[in-house]
Amino acid sequence: MQKLKNVFLKEEDGAVTVDWVVLTAAIVGVSVLLMIFVRSGVNSAASSILEELTSAIGG
Repeated sequence: MQKLKNVFLKEEDGAVTVDWVVLTAAIVGVSVLLMIFVRSGVNSAASSILEELTSAIGG
């Protein structure tokens, strides 16, 4: 039983999984924050492009 306990305590596979989950969550969180900040600039650029195209075709 002691040998099984020592093997269990030395096992690191679960710790690696937790690291990957935390890393993935951090990447997703940063991506969401980046999208929030970039969205207004993209909307502004798209609106300007729409106005230019509309005036170019005589609409």
